Amino acid sequence: MTPPVSAFAPWASYYVIVGSSGAALTGLQFVVMALVADAQRKGSADTVNAFSTPTVVHFCVVLVTAAVLSAPWPNALPATALLALIGLGGVAYAVVITVRARRQRDYTPVFEDWLWHSVAPFIAYAALLGGAIATARGNGGGLFAVGASSLLLLLTGIHNAWDSVAYVATALYDHAPREE
Repeated sequence: MTPPVSAFAPWASYYVIVGSSGAALTGLQFVVMALVADAQRKGSADTVNAFSTPTVVHFCVVLVTAAVLSAPWPNALPATALLALIGLGGVAYAVVITVRARRQRDYTPVFEDWLWHSVAPFIAYAALLGGAIATARGNGGGLFAVGASSLLLLLTGIHNAWDSVAYVATALYDHAPREE
């Protein structure tokens, strides 16, 4: 039995915070890309597709999840079905991210990279899928899984955006002294 839409109401403040953060932090990636564009040594499209594009996708999924759960649905079934599809697509995308990270040749990922770029997104999208299915079946705990998924994607995006900035600042720029 699908829960009533009113089951989403207690989560409104949570999704205002998380969704707004996802939207705002998407802009951070534009700053990162501007920094990369000015770097002395540039990465390839494969590297951007493996490490930068997914961060924007994660932030956008957080925003879309917040929008879905904030929309005035006539009942919860369309919202949970949409979230399940997003979760399923996200699980597949997490596999694509991993393949791209293995294929690119500009950077050799370390354990932390695999954890934050492959494992955490896979877990987050699987939690979104599972939470949506559980919510559709009337399990109130499913909304906690959906909420945890959004928070994990947000934290993953923050970590990965910061990691990109740190990499650009320390590895891509030519550190020759500036002439004054």
